[in-house]
Formats: sequence, structure tokens, C-alpha cells
Amino acid sequence: MTGLSQAEIRDRAAELGPWFHNIDLGGVPTAPDHFLNDYPNVKWRRFQHAIPEDLTGRTVLDIGCNAGFYSIEMKRRGADRVLGVDFDDRYLEQARFAAEVKGADIEFRKLSVYDVADLGERFDIVLFMGVLYHLRHPLLALDLIHDHVAGDLMIYQSMQRGSPEEPPVRADYDFFEQDHFDAPGYPKLHFIEHEYAGDWTNWWAPNAACSAAMLRSSGFEILEHPEEEVFVCRVTERPKPWGAVYPARPKTNGAGRGAA
Repeated sequence: MTGLSQAEIRDRAAELGPWFHNIDLGGVPTAPDHFLNDYPNVKWRRFQHAIPEDLTGRTVLDIGCNAGFYSIEMKRRGADRVLGVDFDDRYLEQARFAAEVKGADIEFRKLSVYDVADLGERFDIVLFMGVLYHLRHPLLALDLIHDHVAGDLMIYQSMQRGSPEEPPVRADYDFFEQDHFDAPGYPKLHFIEHEYAGDWTNWWAPNAACSAAMLRSSGFEILEHPEEEVFVCRVTERPKPWGAVYPARPKTNGAGRGAA
């Protein structure tokens, strides 16, 4: 714990605001008036049981770490090394300050999810919380995580809209079959052209079936779905041999199929 007084912590937290993560810093809440209440603690309480309580010997990568709430929780569970990455300098300043006040030895680095290959290592646990819907290229991001940094477990969370259903979907449909596209539980990734909730970085809103389908497509086996927006996954083989490359599907001789 840092030697700062509560008044000093309050002043510094105010300087670094506004905060999206509400973190208790020695009795000073960083976002006490959060529109989602005590966020992300309210969400963490609903799925924390799905992550090993003892992370001794494990390494953790927190992609899109924001102010570091989840990075701090992973360190609290004993992870040997925690690296938090984000592309927003203000969030990284907040995270470094929060970790300092908490006495948590965590490394924070400015890095885009599209550049995770630059890390040159794999981590036992990758956190990908609240990031996908802010990305212009979400499936590419999942492919890159799979191919370069995910070593065992990946914890995924995304804002979701639409049906919570995840009914089975056939592997293929005839060209003239169309009704399944209108089924509430068919995987859908809703595109946001302008803004959503006043945030221009909200590009997508998947339904639950879409989150699950994208994870499987990128090579993540879903082990548990402990909370409506959270999926606990394990790295496995991608179901098709091609991934984050172009063309995304191999060319075939069939007219209108597999064209680049």
C-alpha cells in the first residue's frame, strides 16, 4: 500500500478521472456514481467462481485492462506475473495509480490488441473483457489472441444485445433457405454505424450465440458460461485450417463460392 493519505489519493484519483472502473483505493471509490453501479465488481461477483482461486505460478495477460480492476484481482489471487495492456493513455495512468495504491506488482503497457504478437510470449490466462464491441475488426482480434498469446484459458466478456438463446445451428444451409437468419437465436453481430449510449467506439453488439460462435470459430473451446456475457474458454485447434489471413476462405472452382 502506498504511503499516500486518503486525501492525497482522492485528489489524485480526481485528477485522473473520469474513471470507468470503480475501484476502492483505501476507502476512496474511483467511480462512485457509475451508471452501472459498482462496476465492474457487480459483474465480477457473478463469475469469479469460474476462475481458479489460486493462480500461483500462472501468468496473466489483461487485454484492454482499462483502470486495472481485473489485473488487480488476478494479482490478488497470487498470479506470478500480470501484464495489462490498453491503448488509452489515461486508462493506463489510472491503472498504474490503482496498482500502486493497492500495492500490486503489475506491469502495464500501451499496446493494441492487433499488435499482441509483438509480446512474443503466451500467457496461462488471457482476459478479454469488454473489448470486442469496441473493435472495428473483432474476429481478427480473436484470431490474433488465439495464434499469439493465449496459452491455456481465455476469459471473454462483451456487451451483448438481442436474444440470450444459443440453439444448435446446422453446419450448412441451402442457398434458398433464409428463415434461420431471422431466428432470434441465430448468431448475429449487430453493427453500430454511429454511436451507442453516447460512445462512438461502440461498433458492435453480438447476441449470445454470436459470441459463442465467434469464439469457437477462432479456436476457443467454451468450458463454462457462468454469466450472461462471460465465457470461460480453453485454447484448442481452430476448426478450419485458415485463420487471420486473407482471403478468409480458400478459393474453390465452384461459381460464387469461396471467391476472394
